[in-house]
Amino acid sequence: MAGFFVDDPARRVDSHAPHVDRGEVSTQTSAAEDVLPADMLAALDGFGTHLDSELGRSRHTVRAYLGDVLRLLTFARREGATTVADLDLSDLRGWLAAETAQGHARTTIARRAASARVFTAWAFRRGLMPGDPGDRLATPTSRRALPGVLKQAEAAALMDVATLAADDGDPIHQRDRLILELLYATGMRVGELVGLAVDDLDQGRRTVRVMGKGAKERTVPYTAPAQRALDVWLSVGRPRLVSPASGSALLLGARGGRLDPRTARAVVHSLLEHVPGAPNLGPHGLRHSAATHLLEGGADLRSVQEILGHASLATTQIYTHVSVERLRATYEQAHPRA
Repeated sequence: MAGFFVDDPARRVDSHAPHVDRGEVSTQTSAAEDVLPADMLAALDGFGTHLDSELGRSRHTVRAYLGDVLRLLTFARREGATTVADLDLSDLRGWLAAETAQGHARTTIARRAASARVFTAWAFRRGLMPGDPGDRLATPTSRRALPGVLKQAEAAALMDVATLAADDGDPIHQRDRLILELLYATGMRVGELVGLAVDDLDQGRRTVRVMGKGAKERTVPYTAPAQRALDVWLSVGRPRLVSPASGSALLLGARGGRLDPRTARAVVHSLLEHVPGAPNLGPHGLRHSAATHLLEGGADLRSVQEILGHASLATTQIYTHVSVERLRATYEQAHPRA
């Protein structure tokens, strides 16, 4: 089949984006080639191109949707389907029932149903199916769990830990301090962070240009402590790690290439271990914490939406629930009659 499932540079939507390991999907695809007919494999590859090139979805989203549709087609083939046109509503329902019986979470089932609906709608528009069975596919809504967040004192302690570590002059520690300061100051996603270029920063205005989901660009302010960490990194730390592979990347790995998001996640987890009582959170936990603390400090919901790059205000509203839950917990602990 076509080479969509390998890391083909020609298919990269964002030149700043880090390398994404497609190993999981590649392994699934290799196995599927033994059981899926050419019609289904061609449709799967065409759907991947549609998500990537036409819709501009992130590579994480493309990988997840393709993995889901691959599972659907494999299930349908075992049920007797030989072409995409053979898929009907009973196949979709049967597949979701089988996935549920395997113990997958409601959020996973909801996402897989969404993947199936996007796929059948695309296949119908392309003339690969006589109708769109996904249009009648109903699934239970997923329960959105409240995100874990740091207390403001814990966030301050985390920054102190990173600053103290960076005082030893190690460029890796100076970089790690900047990772934490930028994540907490801007609320950006880890993929957005590692995708930054030096020129994305406006140090005079203390803002950073962020390329978000769907190739949507936004400008986000950052804090004075983040600027101090940035000054040290650009003047001392980065020059010691820079290599021909660095390009314009702001954050670098130990060998001088663009920082891998897995390394950024490991940094957050590692430094949080030094904050007594703090939950074990990753970069997304710092994003949640930043949003929650902004709202607790009086920021309006629309401003927080712009900072986070949410397409819908409804997505941002979950942080108001986080703040209310924290308030309730404090109330029940403090009030004598609670």
